[in-house]
Amino acid sequence: MEEKRGWSQLKHIKLDRKRLARRVKKAEGATQRHAHRFIVRRIDNIRLVTREITIWLLVVGVIIAAIGLQLIWGRSGFMRSSPAAGGTYVEGVVGEVDTMNPLFVSTPAEASVARLVFSSLYNYDETGSIRQDLARSLSSDQSGRVYTIVIRDDAQWHDGTALTAKDIVFTINLIKNPATRSPLRINWLDVSVTATNAKTVQFTLPATYAAFPHALTFPIMPEHLLKNIAPGSLRESAFSRSPVGSGPFSFRLLQQADNVSKHKVIHLLANSAFYGGSPKLGRFELHAYPTEDAIIRAVQAGELSGASGIPGTSLGLIDHSQYTLTPQALYSGVYLLFNTNNPILKDAKVRKALQVGTDMATLRKAVGGGVLPLDSPVIEGQLTGGDFPHLAPSDPAKARALLDEAGWVMSGSTRVKEGKTLEFTITTTKSTEYDRSVDVITKEWQKLGVKVNKKVVDVSGVSSTFVQDVLRARNFDMLLYELSIGADPDVYAYWHSSQVGQSGYNFSNYVSKVADASLASARLRLEPELRSAKYKQFVRQWQEDAPALGLYQPVLQYVANPGVSAVRPGTILVNEADRYANVQYWTVSDRLLYQTP
Repeated sequence: MEEKRGWSQLKHIKLDRKRLARRVKKAEGATQRHAHRFIVRRIDNIRLVTREITIWLLVVGVIIAAIGLQLIWGRSGFMRSSPAAGGTYVEGVVGEVDTMNPLFVSTPAEASVARLVFSSLYNYDETGSIRQDLARSLSSDQSGRVYTIVIRDDAQWHDGTALTAKDIVFTINLIKNPATRSPLRINWLDVSVTATNAKTVQFTLPATYAAFPHALTFPIMPEHLLKNIAPGSLRESAFSRSPVGSGPFSFRLLQQADNVSKHKVIHLLANSAFYGGSPKLGRFELHAYPTEDAIIRAVQAGELSGASGIPGTSLGLIDHSQYTLTPQALYSGVYLLFNTNNPILKDAKVRKALQVGTDMATLRKAVGGGVLPLDSPVIEGQLTGGDFPHLAPSDPAKARALLDEAGWVMSGSTRVKEGKTLEFTITTTKSTEYDRSVDVITKEWQKLGVKVNKKVVDVSGVSSTFVQDVLRARNFDMLLYELSIGADPDVYAYWHSSQVGQSGYNFSNYVSKVADASLASARLRLEPELRSAKYKQFVRQWQEDAPALGLYQPVLQYVANPGVSAVRPGTILVNEADRYANVQYWTVSDRLLYQTP
């Protein structure tokens, strides 16, 4: 009852609004007094000490900055940037991949696969010098005809099988077998090879050969996988589509990226058991593009970590903020080879006139610049002692005089002799640089009264018959072609008269007793000074006979992302694939590491 009475009393309580308003007003006044006392007055005090506060804030800021700089400077003393292991390097190269068997290499792309997957007794380092690869030691007898090589104990094939001297003997015999049809055969016809034990192999030469160590850069093949395959079937075998080597990378997969453009991708894995040390990269993707235009498009699209063989004429199309350029001279030469069996070109005066009347400086500029002068069959730096023979600058007046002496007289805009026009067809392969070279030569020779036609052969297709129909048959008046000179100046194969014919590489059909004697003598000399003297004698005779025009020494243009570590500036390449001389150390990123004091 009392509880009910209490709740009923609450209903009768009346709200005194005036009293409530007085209390609210009183609270408001108290609040304003407290705000004025504790906030407004103190703001005035802060204004009085603004300068002191600012100074203290600046001091604190300087202290914090000093501490930060100290940490950065201190870290630089015990930390360093280092290439990080792992990752995938994606490289582009020009050329089709018809086979991955290194005994049948015919394109830069196939040569790249061979160098990454297979090993050799010797190869070339970043200075262009020959170095040991599988070989651990090399010795020769007093005659200079017998060489003994001991190979490494830790070399093995990608399937885990040990690599032995028997593999080397098997490879040489495979190359020498005519049924194999390897282009390397001509180099080993008269050489015999035997395995004296599991790790020692002996080569016996028919005569002293000073450049023999350079011949030991051939790829070694696995006997245990190939011994039951007929040599004539080797090129078309499963091994040639899925190779097993002993190099820094092992084959994983061949991908047909584009059936229309024939763009292929070769996927490789790092060989952790590689005797030269496991590569830092985890994977290597080699993109083979059939044309220069295709690889340029891939570079422009940013699809590649790096690319090899970019023509000098296309360097202006590269975004230099996205790629860095590393130019490197190759030990090869681009020549205009004269077929001296041609009735007109048999006359040395005509060949000499064409040599004298061509402005090579203009030609080198037209192909994009960057290429090096070359007026001889060897590279100047290959010979010692100075006094290297060079041709005089072009002299159109002298060229016209020589043609007059040869009986070719002007008739209108061209020269004629006995009713025949002084006319030639220059045959070349498809290349922007070669096209521009022919264009310059055409203009230069038109001034002399010489008519020039151009024939371009596309060698990118698998069905190309360029080697058989043009090179071996010598089916050309003039051939614009690149000859690989190599690290040693022995160019016997290109210019000795014994190499004339379908099985040889003397494409000019050049015959000279003086040149033959110099070349034959030089390869027998082991002393560098005597060899250089013989080669200089050969060069002088070659320049006088003019069986070809040396146009330029090509320079490999390698582009790569700024963040990768790959081909180093200043590297000298004997062949384009020698850019992999330090491939074990290539990386695609960096990381910070603590360093030991």
